[in-house]
Amino acid sequence: MLERLTPGAVTLAALRHIHEGAGVTLAEGWRKAVEASAETVSAMIRRGDTAYGVNTGFGKLAQTRIAPSDVRALQLNLVRSHAAGTGPPLPQPIVRLVLALKAMSLARGFSGVRPAIVEALERLLAASVLPVIPGQGSVGASGDLAPLAHLALVLVGEGEATLPDGRVVAGAEALRAAGLEPLVLEAKEGLALLNGTQVSTALALAGLFAAEDLFASALVTGAMSVDAARGSDTPFEARIQEVRGHRGQIDAAAALRRLLAGSAIRESHRVGDPRVQDPYSLRCQPQVMGAVLDLIHTAAATLETEANAVSDNPLVFADSGEIVSGGNFHAEPVAFAADLLALALAETGSLAERRIALLTDPVMTGLPAFLVPDPGLNSGFMLAHVTAAALAAENKALAHPRSIDSLPTSANQEDHVSMATHAARRLGEMAANLAGIVAIEALAAAQGIEFHRPLRSSEPIEAAIAALREHVPRWENDRAMAPDIAAATALVAGGRLAAFAPIALPSRA
Repeated sequence: MLERLTPGAVTLAALRHIHEGAGVTLAEGWRKAVEASAETVSAMIRRGDTAYGVNTGFGKLAQTRIAPSDVRALQLNLVRSHAAGTGPPLPQPIVRLVLALKAMSLARGFSGVRPAIVEALERLLAASVLPVIPGQGSVGASGDLAPLAHLALVLVGEGEATLPDGRVVAGAEALRAAGLEPLVLEAKEGLALLNGTQVSTALALAGLFAAEDLFASALVTGAMSVDAARGSDTPFEARIQEVRGHRGQIDAAAALRRLLAGSAIRESHRVGDPRVQDPYSLRCQPQVMGAVLDLIHTAAATLETEANAVSDNPLVFADSGEIVSGGNFHAEPVAFAADLLALALAETGSLAERRIALLTDPVMTGLPAFLVPDPGLNSGFMLAHVTAAALAAENKALAHPRSIDSLPTSANQEDHVSMATHAARRLGEMAANLAGIVAIEALAAAQGIEFHRPLRSSEPIEAAIAALREHVPRWENDRAMAPDIAAATALVAGGRLAAFAPIALPSRA
């Protein structure tokens, strides 16, 4: 698949495809604006004018004027000095997004770079030559300076990059593999490459895509748990949701109704069941999951806007010939979006963990204790629930908002920062934890439903159980649980269960 991107008009679906490995090319028409922007910078230098980052120092050193003969050295020194990242490298799907986002931002024509810079980023993507970018070192203001500097190092023939065969090589060799020569950065180009929110945005987008898939999977396992516990679908009636009015709640309830439609298990206890109401973890799924869905939509809208944004500084307005300093590099919108997604991930897991606890309790469901024949001799799902509780607890701690934190940097010139990169990076860990929780619920709910045989659940739920049983057999006697959880987690993380959820999501609408 090849995504043809129009700078300023990219969709979330296209960004998801890039994250999943699609090729990238920019649509025609961007070059004229970029050339005009670069000429504006050149004209300013010829006039002897002063502009931040073009012929001045950076940050606290902005008052230092740089001689025209030193402008190229200024940009190269900036890249080298700012490549101060640390920690494990960003995953390659994230780096693909970073490259695409940076190319699109520069191609808007407000950054003062030459077309060669944009073309080099395109070539790296096309050749799957991906810069090695340490994951830590950005505070999400003045752009993602440190990680983006590691990207820029490769463009000048330094740093490291990963080739398609997995080898990590020096920047110069990486450029040769992509058919490129090292770039000599002109005025403003190093700063344009380093400024911007592309790393934090890429990490948050990956978190969004994972949150969408896990939300859909949790709708499926939530519906499975309703049938396993012989719960009621009455709380999912449309009129209940409509009188409250929240869009997410309405959509989540509709999905749950469709997932349970036609279940013989539900029909078997529609009349004569002495229970008046189910526990909240079953009954209030539309309210909780609907609120989660609303958060996902809000975060998605923010991130789609940011993905299309110009977020470096200063900005070059070729129509007026002005170079204007501002603060578009401050990633507060991304930090807020990441914090919303963290809440969504944590609450989805919290609700699923409660359903697992419910299913293992014979008093609440009438099922065998811990979902295993001959409980006592067998412990069944006892410790699987403990694992789910541990993962849910970790996510609750990780969900603490990062956007409210700030540490001044650059000798107090950059005195308020967003921590967006940290906020977004932790979403990967949270998503992995949630995948484990949802996987354990899938195992538990499938086990519970099978105790009701010969009655069968709905068509989509039975299909989900069949997909699970391709990899994990029914639990008859105690065995090591970890391999089963790992196999089920792989299904969840790979989107296999999400495919059964009848609901539109922002990047899959």
